[in-house]
Amino acid sequence: MSQRHTRVSEQVTNEACPVTEVLDHVAGKWSIGILVAAALGPIRFTELERGIEGISRRMLTLNLRKLERDGLLVRTVYPTVPPKVEYSLTPMAKELHTHLTGLVDWAQRHRTAIAEARAAYDTAANE
Repeated sequence: MSQRHTRVSEQVTNEACPVTEVLDHVAGKWSIGILVAAALGPIRFTELERGIEGISRRMLTLNLRKLERDGLLVRTVYPTVPPKVEYSLTPMAKELHTHLTGLVDWAQRHRTAIAEARAAYDTAANE
């Protein structure tokens, strides 16, 4: 492989890795639910925990930290007893939310057709 070709491959890899990493965080199993829930305004940990079906406390904590680290959530701690903690979207996450809303709407509109396609595929595969 030529020296020039190696540099191009390295450049593509270096630029693609952060994008892939961010997309993995944003499109993760729980991230979309967290971002959609937080879009309604500041939300507390327990509200998120109750509102996102199936998420464990640990998984919620890990995802909140990841989204905060990526600059998508702001964590605000109020000096009360017990401490009150709220999460809200950053301007960057609000922009992302408009796109996530479209994706969620698409999934809801087509869920029946997808279920029918899966059933037809499974029936054909078992014949």
